[in-house]
Amino acid sequence: MKLVTFRTDAHDRGGILVGDAVIDLAHAFSWYEHRQGRRCDAPGVADRYGKGVLGFVESVAEARPAADAVVDAWQGKKLPAVFEGRVLSHALRDVTLRAPIPKPPSMRDGYAFRQHVETARRNRGLEMIPEFDQFPVFYFTNHQGVVGPGDVHVRKAHLDRLDYELEAAVVVGKKAKNLTAQQADEAMFGMTIMNDWSARALQMEEMKLNLGPAKGKDFATSLGPWLVTIDELAPHAKKTDRGTAFDLGMHASVNGRELSRGNVKDMNFTFAQILERASYGVTLHPGDVVGSGTCGTGCLLELNGSKITDNLWLKAGDTVVLEIDGLGRLENRIVLDE
Repeated sequence: MKLVTFRTDAHDRGGILVGDAVIDLAHAFSWYEHRQGRRCDAPGVADRYGKGVLGFVESVAEARPAADAVVDAWQGKKLPAVFEGRVLSHALRDVTLRAPIPKPPSMRDGYAFRQHVETARRNRGLEMIPEFDQFPVFYFTNHQGVVGPGDVHVRKAHLDRLDYELEAAVVVGKKAKNLTAQQADEAMFGMTIMNDWSARALQMEEMKLNLGPAKGKDFATSLGPWLVTIDELAPHAKKTDRGTAFDLGMHASVNGRELSRGNVKDMNFTFAQILERASYGVTLHPGDVVGSGTCGTGCLLELNGSKITDNLWLKAGDTVVLEIDGLGRLENRIVLDE
């Protein structure tokens, strides 16, 4: 199942993407509840299924069976176009997609691709650090700075070596603490594309103080275009003793020119291992987002240092497209705020 957050006006709404149509979750659940003989007003539906995609994740035990029934009705042409004056579905072309979870409870980003880490360090004249292989490291980033497809607004200082980062991210599906890697696989709700925008000049200055990236990262992180439930990725999944690995090709282009290519399966730590580390002594919550880190060749910092590109950085007006097999196509345009 593919879940989206969309707008037809100034308000975010949760939806299910089916083909080229978006089913409105709240309105379709109202129809479904009416058919079940239960309370079907908006407050009653919200009480049962939560609000939007985050509410769906938090209430998945109730929401997923109902959503499956709604999709079955749509596919069987039994879902009405309108129920009690509320439109139940829209053409995808008529809505504006937002990040699937516009305001996640928290957001962590990993560092799981050895190729990226090793190459980036070598380009700076540094040896590979042995600690990389000992545990999956991550940092917290700004969960209130999430954007979806469309324009990414930056300020002048961000354009000093502005970069994209090609990543996948998982969304936690249940409250959990002290997970093993095997248990962590069961805690994953779904996966989406993540672009960890990076203002490299700001980042390099602040990293000298050994506190990790902050202002070089906090202005925007793109997620989307939709959130794909883990069961839909089963054909691309392989169980290992380190947790599930996902065979999903990754691509990034700038202004139509492909620059990056990788695969989620090349993560040296699985998402399960990252969640195991993240949950040690800490409670994870439904809707928490955890990124993979940048894949090999997945950013301009690495490409420029390897002389694959020649001092190429993003500028206002550029279009960046990230694509991951099974997860869709996330397109953003850089806009300078004066």
